[in-house]
Amino acid sequence: MVKVGGYILGEFGNLIAGDQRSSPLVQFQLLHSKYPLCAVSTRSLLLSTYVKFINLFPEIRTIIQDVLMLDSNLRSSDAEVQQRAVEYLQMSKVATPDVLATVLEEMPPFPERESSILAILKKKKPSAFKNESDEKKEGKMTNGENNAAAMPTASPPTTLTSSAFTDAITSGGGGAGGISDLLGLEAPASSSAPAAAVPASNVLLDIFGAGEASATEPSDMSFKPEAQENFTGSDTNIKKFVCKNNGIIFENDIIQIGVKAEFAKNMGRVALYYGNKTQASLSDVSTALDTSNAELLNELNIQTAPVGTLLAAGAQVQQLVKVECVQDFTDIPALIVSFTYAGVPQRIRLVLPITINKFQTVAEMTQQDFFARWKALSQPTQEAQQIFKAQYPMDSEQVKTKLIGFGIGVMGGIDPNPDNFVCGGIVHTRTQQIGILVRLEPNKAAEMYRLTVRGSKELVVGKVCELLSEQF
Repeated sequence: MVKVGGYILGEFGNLIAGDQRSSPLVQFQLLHSKYPLCAVSTRSLLLSTYVKFINLFPEIRTIIQDVLMLDSNLRSSDAEVQQRAVEYLQMSKVATPDVLATVLEEMPPFPERESSILAILKKKKPSAFKNESDEKKEGKMTNGENNAAAMPTASPPTTLTSSAFTDAITSGGGGAGGISDLLGLEAPASSSAPAAAVPASNVLLDIFGAGEASATEPSDMSFKPEAQENFTGSDTNIKKFVCKNNGIIFENDIIQIGVKAEFAKNMGRVALYYGNKTQASLSDVSTALDTSNAELLNELNIQTAPVGTLLAAGAQVQQLVKVECVQDFTDIPALIVSFTYAGVPQRIRLVLPITINKFQTVAEMTQQDFFARWKALSQPTQEAQQIFKAQYPMDSEQVKTKLIGFGIGVMGGIDPNPDNFVCGGIVHTRTQQIGILVRLEPNKAAEMYRLTVRGSKELVVGKVCELLSEQF
């Protein structure tokens, strides 16, 4: 079970990392607590999971590197454990984020294949398998007439999506049949009535860690929605993605949209996952950039890959969005998602999690350099400051994690007050680099923060200050 859990979290752990109960650190600590008691093969797989965590969750990179550097790994008596520890440690130190992301991307879905034993038997006794196939079809037709509501709807296979592994397992109703199908050993249909259908929404909710739907929930086929125009995701939801790149960005009774993004300097790539939660197909599916803000389209170069016009029941498709920061910007781009469900047109204005801080890299400097640059940025237009009440518990580790997720480096030993946070970052555009210095001063007694941001461009400084102040 530890091996299975390690594999699944290494591939898809980012989809549940938004929940505090399954944060990156919690996932790592839970797996590593079992590490010393595991067999060699399981420890080898867990090391692969750890290096995948470095790619998915940069904020826990140093913690994982410390584990890889332990003598029990680097000098392990088992050659496989030792080799993985050495190679993964060097990879995490030497490889650029782009190379690391390419090497450690998700495993592609396993191709469907028939059991070689069954293939031989079919050649020797084709009539037996033909009769068996006819019996299956007759049984399904009879069951469909007598108990249509109870017949499970099989989801079509998805390609290279984060739900491929889950869909494959759950396609057999979550029981032994599903596992047999993966091995190409599908058993004959049972003569007893099939179990109650598992709604497609359960599968999608489970993928993104959003809990389980009620078993008594009525079928989505009876849901007759009204046309929805400009149904916009709330600003509160978008704020959650300022310091993280993965999670569910939009969800209603019909569709669930997940996002997984990565950025390198002024370039970014956003993968959107559209999941059909109903038991009916969505037709006329299309996406288009919101062109109402012409200035923003000049500041960002956004290219969207085409998406299929039909989204089958319970299926999930992926759309890639490439973005380049041409010049500094303050607004947030949006995508218009259109489709038809049950004959009713639906239209969603999806605000994309692309903010100015996404194109930021960490800046490191000494105490002397920091204060020299801080004093040099003394003009009124080069500083933005906010004093605000704490919205969340004032935990130093959580604050540090958010600052790192924001894209700025937290520098220790700079401020005379050890409770203060001093950070630096560089915003990258196509033509220039904009340095940013941040000082966050918590007052735990008053449950207040004072946030000061300095930089060379007024608009960038103001936007960074605004985005950060909403996170604490």
